[in-house]
Amino acid sequence: MADKVLILNGPNLNLLGKRQPEIYGTITLAEIDEMCKLHGTQRGLAVECRQSNHEGEIIDWIHEARELKAGIILNAGAYSHSSIAIMDAISSAERPVIEVHLSNIHKRESYRHTSYVSKVAVGMICGLGAQGYILAIEAISRILEDEKKRLTGPSSQKLIANP
Repeated sequence: MADKVLILNGPNLNLLGKRQPEIYGTITLAEIDEMCKLHGTQRGLAVECRQSNHEGEIIDWIHEARELKAGIILNAGAYSHSSIAIMDAISSAERPVIEVHLSNIHKRESYRHTSYVSKVAVGMICGLGAQGYILAIEAISRILEDEKKRLTGPSSQKLIANP
């Protein structure tokens, strides 16, 4: 059975392709979603994509992922720089999270240089446009594979056999 991965996109990302193409490019969120689903399938992952402009809805989806998903890829948009609540939700989800940003947040306004998501994510990919999502799928796939090996490898068998 394929591991289930949730890709969450935050506020204003529904406007990709229209909003500030000089920063975010011309690709639409629907195109990114399709690209991610296809690449996830090729990596043996079942990818589900969601977007919301509402912080509480994003938090609810992160909570839901705790029970239903193996990992999360999150582009929280501007909430990355302001939401302690999303940071806390990620911490409570106990799932690996990869943070993605289309633009390089460190080359932009100073208020974008801090990310609360980064404080609890496994890693961050930024500045590579839509390709960042593909790299995040690769990363989450490897993290999940390593976790399976750790749980089913010879050393774990010894632990189980010798309680």
